[in-house]
Amino acid sequence: MPITNPSGARDPGEYRRLWAWELKQTGWSQVKIAEALGVTEGAVSQWCKAAREGGVEALLTRKAPGPPPKLTKEQKSKIPALLLLGAEHYGFQGERWTCKRVGVVIQRHFDVKYHHSHISKILVELGWSPQRPTHRSNARDDEKVEQWVDERWPEIKKSQGKGPNNSLG
Repeated sequence: MPITNPSGARDPGEYRRLWAWELKQTGWSQVKIAEALGVTEGAVSQWCKAAREGGVEALLTRKAPGPPPKLTKEQKSKIPALLLLGAEHYGFQGERWTCKRVGVVIQRHFDVKYHHSHISKILVELGWSPQRPTHRSNARDDEKVEQWVDERWPEIKKSQGKGPNNSLG
């Protein structure tokens, strides 16, 4: 019997479970299935029982659920209203929302701490996006930046499109 990918299996374990079930449906014994697939008879027995009781879906690979979320759905839904009060309402200088600032607000209101890199995922989930940080490098020389914008940037723009891979983006 040629080996195919039964039911579009996504990984080797799922493939074996689905194949075992298909072979069982065609009349193969559990011993023969175990030999053909290189697994134990006990494994075949467990798979067949699972398929009989829960259908083919019981043989499919399921994604691990991961840890429970730190914030409830209700708490997450309150975040936009908190942010609409503005960053200065919470004592920050300037109205920009950064992930770190949002994290501080979440910790103050819900006593839940997230790493700032995870905050952006929460914001995207809520339809928001983090804004640029408010701090600038201490070594920044505004005069040199302005000179670069006035002199060098026009040269770069002119050279755009004059060859392959000249994209600035």
